[in-house]
Formats: sequence, structure tokens, C-alpha cells
Amino acid sequence: MGNHTMVSKSISLDEMGIKNAKVHYQLTPDELEKITLESGQGKLNDTGALAINTGTFTGRSPQDRYIVKDAITENEVWWGNINIPFDADAFEKLYQKVCTYLDGKEVFVRDSYVCADPNHRLNVRVVTETAWSNLFCYNMFLRPDEGELENFSFDWTVLCVPHFMADPAVDGTRQSNFAILDFTKKIALIGGTGYTGEMKKGIFSALNFILPVFQKTLPMHCSANVGEAGDTAIFFGLSGTGKTTLSADPNRKLIGDDEHGWTNDNTVFNFEGGCYAKVINLSEENEPDIYKAIKKGALLENVVFKENSNEVDYTDISITPNTRVSYPIDFIDNIQPNSIGHNPKNIFFLTADSFGILPPIAKLTPGQAAYHFISGYTAKVAGTEAGINEPQPNFSACFGAPFMPLHPTRYAEMLSKKMKEANVKVWLINTGWTGGPYGTGSRMKLKYTRAMITAALNGELDQVTYENHSVFGIAKPQTCPNVPAEILNPRDTWENKELYDQKAVELAQKFKANFAKFEEFANPEIMGGAPLL
Repeated sequence: MGNHTMVSKSISLDEMGIKNAKVHYQLTPDELEKITLESGQGKLNDTGALAINTGTFTGRSPQDRYIVKDAITENEVWWGNINIPFDADAFEKLYQKVCTYLDGKEVFVRDSYVCADPNHRLNVRVVTETAWSNLFCYNMFLRPDEGELENFSFDWTVLCVPHFMADPAVDGTRQSNFAILDFTKKIALIGGTGYTGEMKKGIFSALNFILPVFQKTLPMHCSANVGEAGDTAIFFGLSGTGKTTLSADPNRKLIGDDEHGWTNDNTVFNFEGGCYAKVINLSEENEPDIYKAIKKGALLENVVFKENSNEVDYTDISITPNTRVSYPIDFIDNIQPNSIGHNPKNIFFLTADSFGILPPIAKLTPGQAAYHFISGYTAKVAGTEAGINEPQPNFSACFGAPFMPLHPTRYAEMLSKKMKEANVKVWLINTGWTGGPYGTGSRMKLKYTRAMITAALNGELDQVTYENHSVFGIAKPQTCPNVPAEILNPRDTWENKELYDQKAVELAQKFKANFAKFEEFANPEIMGGAPLL
């Protein structure tokens, strides 16, 4: 993984249809930072990180994400309101409009790659309209060394033009912004939005199609780390469940914090060369690794400075609660060389259950694991969005539905097969509420969650007594080292036990209602993992 590579060669974008552009090729982070500062598009914070504002869009826009429907995708993609079809001819016309828009302009080009496993490497050329978008890609994608760049041949192109606005009536988009994947042309086309995560998730979505369809490799929206004995642990979870925090373990080496592949020879590899972490309410005490990584070279998005200073107020969500930072993975001290692990032994499904129903740790059967994987459950707390006055369930298939082009059961069946072949244990971890729902109970203490995960990793839960949950059927350990026994059974933490039983049934009904759309595609083992209603 090369860093700060100095490259003297120049390139032309004529073949792409971009004429007379002033091309800045493979600039270093320092050069990209300097251009951003001089153009007034960013400021440095007190630790040396570059802070920028992504404009109107401070997060992804799922309703404006499209896949070109063609011979490759027509019979493979699970079409619907997640994977929205786009006409191939309309894509070509829009792509040409974007290229014409860039004629004669300054553009920033970066050659990089994704997938740390050489057997699955995908070379990517990124063309961006802004310097800070290019810095994001330097941080997040894998960085080839100078020798690799000499004869670099790219497989995919990412073209990102935040200031180009589509005309929906002419271009076939819903509104002026868009993120479109074309698997025939191998292009991720992004316009009308400065949110950098669209580039990252565009390539992730492409890999979620390419790897299972063509390479029989399971793509996963997860973090992963490896222990001293060489055992790999995988952490699935939606935003806010603790995926990044819990995988950053001082006693284990981090493989990656968000996107991985699992091969047929039980190799787990990172897709990326960096981390993209939320920084809302960030503190050195709770998340020291992320806090220390916010330094020169890191890119902060949509944060607010304290008055009359360049110190970030991480509690300020006046721009967005989705404040973020990107940085190269080697900004974290304890990382796995080459971002590859072997011998997966434990999988953790993380949920922040704000209803206070699910146990803080439970062991899952293969059928339950597949069911909960397809469900991808967590819960939003009251007050996080306008109109939400009580906890709301949030289901995202495979813990990453917006990025999964295939039907969720295809990923679930691959996961079940690999679990059985590798004899992997699967655990459900509730990092959410205990003693009642949000507003009544309290958030599970991080030290207890860490202790439960450590006990599972060390095999200390192999011989303890388990009891099945009366509604969800999952196995709850009755004891766990360094964890009070009274919190292991969530019903015992509620003052009103009858109310707990009622709310547990209500949550199970929500699971069943959500799963109804998958039932006709799910095999009997998966259906056997459903709640006991």
C-alpha cells in the first residue's frame, strides 16, 4: 500500500470524452489539501485535519440510486425501490452530457484499487470535479505504488461531478442528483451531490454484484479483526450499533471497519484502504482510535467549529447528525498487515434495540443467523428524526440493503454455507437498551458489551448454561465473565414483566411483518429461525 506516491506522468481523458481538461493526476494529500484551502472550500481544524462542507446533500440519497438494466443485470438484480432500473440509452446520453460539462475544466484523477486480496483486486480510476473529493478517494481506496502505476489498467471508472445538475425531464432522473451504476460500461456516475460516501458506496454496490455472481465470494457490510491466534471475527451492524467501535479492539488487529469479502478458502479481505467513521458525539474516552486519527490527512465532513476557534464541536448537529471523517487505515495503530485475515471463527450481529427487548448477547443457530442476517434489525430512538416520538424498528436486509443488488436470500444462503463449512459461531449482540425502552431504561454499558464479546472470542461461553428466549427462541447465556448475571436476561431488568412480554411479542410481530416479503424465497431452515409466534 503506497502512500504519498509522487507520479510524474501525465494522462489524457480524451478516450472518456472529456476534451481539453486540465488534469491533475495522482496528487498527494498535501497538494489536494492546499488546493482546497486556496479555493476557500475547506478549513483546517486544530489537529490539522481538513474540514469541508458537502453542500445540500450530507448523506446518501437512496431514491436517486440507479442500476442500468441491461443484459448483465436484467435477470440478476433484485429490482424495486432499492435497486431502481435506469435505461441504457438514457445513461449514455447523461454520461456524455457530464463529459461535455467537464470539457476544458480542472479535474482531479486518481488511479487506485479495491479488494486487498490480489485474487479479487479491481482497479479503479476516479475522476472528480473537486480536490477534496479526490482526497476522500485517496483515503478510502487502496493506494498503488509507483511501480504499479507505470502500466496501470483500470477496470472501473468513478466519475463524480457535484456541481453538474441533471434535468429530470430530459435525463430520466428523479431530481437533479443521481448515482448510477452501469455494469456493461463499468462506470459509477455521480452528479448533483457532494456527499463523498456516494463514491465509496457506488464501488461497494458494484462489488456486491461482481463478487457473488462472477467470483462466488460473499461481500459483507461489516468490520473485521483478527486475534493473536489468527482467528478472524466479523462484525455486522447498521449505523449507530457500534461496528467501528467494537472492532477496534486493543487486543486484536483491525482488518477493516466497513466492507469485506469472504472467499471459498476462508480468507476475509478488506475492500478499502481507509475508514469512514461517524463523529457525532465523538470523545477521546469512548472512541480513542477514531479521535486520534483526526489529524493531518484526515477529511472531516459537515462538522461545526466552536465559536471563534478551529476546534470541532462534535455535539453540534446543526448541519447534520451524519458528521463524518475519512482517513487512511494506517492512521489506526493496531492494524492487520495487508488487510487480510483467515480462519473466521465468530460472527457478531450488532443491534441497538431501543425497545429493550433483545438480550445483550445470544447464540444463534444457522437458521436463526440467516433469518437475522436477512432482517438486519436495529431501532431508531425517539427524537432522532422529525415525527419519531418513540422507538422505531429499522430493518435493512443483510445489514446493508441500499448496497445489495441481488436478492437478500442469495447473500444469506452464501453466509449460511460458509458458516457451516468454517464451523463459525454466530452471536447476536444488543448494544441498545436494558431495563426498559429508550426513555425508561438505560443504554447497555460499553464495558459490558466488550466483556461479552471478549468472552465469546475466548471460548469462555462454550460451557455455560443457556436458556432460550421465550419469544425469539435465541439462546441466552446465564453467566458471562465480568458481566452482572442480572442483565443477561432482559426480562429480569424490567420492573413490569408483563409489559416486557407484551412488547416482546409486538417486536416479534414487526420482525414477521418485515420478513413477509422474503418468505417465498427463503428455505425451511431460514424460516425456522423466525420468532416463535
